Amino acid sequence: MKDLHILPKVRDSWSFLYAERSRIDQDDKSIALWDEEGKTAVPCASLTLLMLGPGTSITHAAVRTLADNGCLVLWSGEEGVRMYGVGLGETRSSANLLRQAQLYANPESRLRVVRNMYELRFGERLSDALSLAEIRGREGLRVRAAYAAASRATGVEWKGRAYKRTDWSCADPVNRALSTANSCLYGVCHSAIVAAGYSPAIGFIHTGKMLSFVYDVADLYKTEISIPAAFHAVAGGTAQLESRVRRRCRDWFHEAHLLRRVVDDLDGLLSFEDSPGLEVPGSGAMEEDEALPGELWDPESGSAAGGVNYGDEG
Repeated sequence: MKDLHILPKVRDSWSFLYAERSRIDQDDKSIALWDEEGKTAVPCASLTLLMLGPGTSITHAAVRTLADNGCLVLWSGEEGVRMYGVGLGETRSSANLLRQAQLYANPESRLRVVRNMYELRFGERLSDALSLAEIRGREGLRVRAAYAAASRATGVEWKGRAYKRTDWSCADPVNRALSTANSCLYGVCHSAIVAAGYSPAIGFIHTGKMLSFVYDVADLYKTEISIPAAFHAVAGGTAQLESRVRRRCRDWFHEAHLLRRVVDDLDGLLSFEDSPGLEVPGSGAMEEDEALPGELWDPESGSAAGGVNYGDEG
């Protein structure tokens, strides 16, 4: 395959880098971050997600270099909490997105994906007799138990999940740490979803938000990664808490091989042996030139060549 953008190697990349109050320029074939401590070279060919916090400026050349290397650029709020905008991932094929939409649009296949996602969370096969409401109840108990277990393991008091978006400082340390850890997890899952060619908006469990599928996927890993990462960070003190949470998440993402797992899990969740996958539209043309248009839909033949003036054929 000549066009490696069709099969991005996101599984083998680093997870994310968060930057704030700095300037980012192109540096040879990569980028460099400038702040009060000087210059830091960033090998963006190995980076999956660059999160830009407040006070960050970036040059056009740096954005182009990041895009050429398949690194997603995301603009976020302070400490990486909240996402305001996101760039384009590196895949140029719509096959996975079309497959996702196909599964979403059919109530039976959507429910099948939903049950598969819950089974992946529980680590066991669910009885067909369980209703979706009963499964959601079991999920609530599982998450509650995860918070309690993290509290016991770290000695950090847990009073329940509570925070206000409009008043970040009013939340207790563990809730601030959880929000920060979840934000990092959302960013990495978002990056993997887009890099693999899926839509972050077409969720199966969550719905109605532009990041519904991000929330679906992130929930697969919260009890394993972001919840214990947040509690362990708070157990180490509250000084520079959000920064330490991000570093801990970065290390845990690497140790858990999160990017590889997300892409592999997506492949498994959205591919069924008795439901053949979609043919990659226009892959031959993209191998020659990714700037060429894709194919045209045709109700009889399935597709027709793009980039052709059919008025000349008369």
